[in-house]
Amino acid sequence: MKAAVLGSPIAHSLSPALHRAAYQALGLAGWSYQAIECDEAGLPGLLAGCGPDWAGLSLTMPLKRAVLPLLDHTDPVAVEAGAANTVVFGDSGRSGYNTDVPGMIAALAGAGLAGNGLAADRCSALILGAGATACSALAASRGLGLTVVTVAARDHARAGDLRAAAGRLGMSVHLTGYGLVAGHPDLVISTVPAGAADPVAERIADGALRPRFLLDVVYHRWPTPLAAAAAAAGAAVAGGFELLLHQAAGQVELMTGQPAPLAAMRAAGLAALAARGPGGGNSRNT
Repeated sequence: MKAAVLGSPIAHSLSPALHRAAYQALGLAGWSYQAIECDEAGLPGLLAGCGPDWAGLSLTMPLKRAVLPLLDHTDPVAVEAGAANTVVFGDSGRSGYNTDVPGMIAALAGAGLAGNGLAADRCSALILGAGATACSALAASRGLGLTVVTVAARDHARAGDLRAAAGRLGMSVHLTGYGLVAGHPDLVISTVPAGAADPVAERIADGALRPRFLLDVVYHRWPTPLAAAAAAAGAAVAGGFELLLHQAAGQVELMTGQPAPLAAMRAAGLAALAARGPGGGNSRNT
């Protein structure tokens, strides 16, 4: 069976290391997983070319929203978030899912959020960015019991999809700028590249912003300035690798029908990261 991760750019993706390790640990001989460069214009044709020998696809930028009208069935979480990062092929056609949302919740649980909990009636959350991953972060916040979230975005005019997702989720969103964030939010989720979050890192470093928990979806290079500032300020920090690992585990289970071998996937992913060294640009979410 075949599977792949699609996106543009895609050469940086760590997903092949994770999925291939899963197949090996599960004894799925003959299964393959590759990275395929694909933009929005090429997505319909690529989907059409996937025959019965294809199990599924992982999707990253810029395809998580573009795939929705091309699906035969869409999981409720993907509908609410307005983004699907997973396509599974079956007898009933193409089914879309969002494993980013449970992946974020699992990554934060690993940082201790599940143990401490959030009192939904008196806690606060801040999301950095307004793209497809930010919509998933909004859904993850709702999954943690929150109903009101502040979103810092560079271009408020491009936050229409985020506002629509908030409406489907029954949440309220307050938009602000990166340089204006302040206070003591219980949770900060950054969905932007490392450099884009530098103004927020500075706000944490100078004491204007003091989060209890931080999830940064960047996994390479790590730690990001944002993660380093938050850790120095005493926040519990979850890195993008944990998100990547857990969303990939969800995809493996959807595509294979078997429990994901998390330990084998983690070891393979960390080994692949170590082989990259400290150089190169930042990688996130795939």
